[in-house]
Amino acid sequence: MIVSQISERAVMVEESIKEGFDVFVHDGDKAVGAVRRVSPHDFIVYVENAGDFVVPLSAVKEVQAEKVVLDCAKLELRLRRAIGHAHDGEDPNIP
Repeated sequence: MIVSQISERAVMVEESIKEGFDVFVHDGDKAVGAVRRVSPHDFIVYVENAGDFVVPLSAVKEVQAEKVVLDCAKLELRLRRAIGHAHDGEDPNIP
């Protein structure tokens, strides 16, 4: 039963994520990336200043309003570090 529930959730998440959706680690924060491709078990996120990363569907907290919110605890260290530096090149004086 638990495996079935996990599989059903993964299918729902995959079907609701689309290319071009913004990716966040907290709802309401600045986007840290954008979805580039979606496949049955994962998706590709482009993180500014770092490139493409594979994210498992199990790391998705929620999808709504063309936003994908991730659970940082379920992300690989390299991706968490990239997210931490995603906005380093921005001018802090521009909102």
